[in-house]
Amino acid sequence: MELYTYYRSTSSYRVRIALALKGLAFDAVPVNLIRDGGEHHKPEYRALNPQGRVPTLRTEDGGLIIQSPAILEYLEERYPEPPLLPHDLETRARHRAVAALIGCDIHPLHNASVLNRLRGLDVPEAEVMAWIGHWVGQGLGAVEQLIGDDGFCFGELGLADVYLLPQLYAARRFEVDISRFSRILRVEALALEHPAFQAAHPDAQPDKPE
Repeated sequence: MELYTYYRSTSSYRVRIALALKGLAFDAVPVNLIRDGGEHHKPEYRALNPQGRVPTLRTEDGGLIIQSPAILEYLEERYPEPPLLPHDLETRARHRAVAALIGCDIHPLHNASVLNRLRGLDVPEAEVMAWIGHWVGQGLGAVEQLIGDDGFCFGELGLADVYLLPQLYAARRFEVDISRFSRILRVEALALEHPAFQAAHPDAQPDKPE
């Protein structure tokens, strides 16, 4: 498999975690979102991913899959062990709820395309940062109430954790205060000790600038 990725892309980070948790080998193909106006805008990448975003997964069969939720579902169905979702239906739904909250309601509001649009409308940088802090803080406040008191988000490591850790990386990158979220910080501490999360971390990626 090949993963078209960018070291600090939240969506790419999710997929790298899942691949590492499942012990799946892949070749990372860096797509620099900044260099030369963004390599994701170039025709050769648009031929792979018409939306021009990362990640894109080339499967072992040569197919191309875009959008991290679709990629994660493919990996879970194609390589079911170890699972990202538990057998209990209600707990599976809770994992999916946290994943959707992060993937649909938090992350899109601080995606580079949204921030670039705000800046293009001459929104002052202080207000852009306040925008990020508002939506990330509000969303993580909901996650804090949804997850459990022990272990990972819902006890055993799973899909919710795959979404949460990249979002926390982004929160710290944008200097959002997350100190009040004790449950979330517990999960983060556990995950950062796990080899799969360590291997997938932006600091461990070959395309991270020196």
